[in-house]
Amino acid sequence: MTTAQTTVDYKLLPSDLIQVRVFQEEDLTREVSVSQDYTIALPLIGSVDVRGRSLRQTEELVRQLYDKDYLVNPQITLVVMRYAQRAVNVMGSVNAPQAVPFPPERGLTLLEAIARAGGFSRLADKSKVRIVRTDDKGVNTTYTINVDRLIDGRSSSSWPLQVDDVIQVPENFF
Repeated sequence: MTTAQTTVDYKLLPSDLIQVRVFQEEDLTREVSVSQDYTIALPLIGSVDVRGRSLRQTEELVRQLYDKDYLVNPQITLVVMRYAQRAVNVMGSVNAPQAVPFPPERGLTLLEAIARAGGFSRLADKSKVRIVRTDDKGVNTTYTINVDRLIDGRSSSSWPLQVDDVIQVPENFF
């Protein structure tokens, strides 16, 4: 994700609370939470799999499911009422090591996360900052970044982060 993520293409995640509105069918309007297995339960159509779907893709899927057997040309609106808690962890030689909240409406870069964790401590080795990223299968990938190059503009990447990334800032041993 190199550009800011908008709420239109926001991918639903477990614990998101969404409101599903069916125009002129108030009895079908619900606030539902996305389950840990990426489903939502709605009247008449039952369990709907939202894994890997954006808000708008889910809206279209729900429309199709209601249109198939229950309603004629239904108008469906989905709104995120509350985003699930998301964070990246910043550890090591920063002034305030912590879990940094990940804004759902846009991304977060490596430098932004470090800044939100109080910036580098005076002992930080900025040339060997690591990002540990775990994929859907539980496999870890570690990236080592020379943040000095980011700061002075010698790197073309801003290192956009993903939810649950772990940033490790080592100490510089003289």
